[in-house]
Amino acid sequence: MHDSHPDVHLAVLRTRSAALRREADLWRLARAASSPRSAPRARRTAAVRRRIGWALVEAGLCLVHSGRGAPVP
Repeated sequence: MHDSHPDVHLAVLRTRSAALRREADLWRLARAASSPRSAPRARRTAAVRRRIGWALVEAGLCLVHSGRGAPVP
């Protein structure tokens, strides 16, 4: 496998991140439509999970971009 230019790699990661966010939004909308119960506590829990999840995604992207991630076999 050949190394790509860092800008190209970053553009691919940003595109994938945007696709994941769109997919998560669609899933969230579908779940909200199927569940008639939307308690405030459930919304707060979902918001915290979402913030933690995206923080982990961003940390992973930073590690991958910096080259300090797990070695590729």
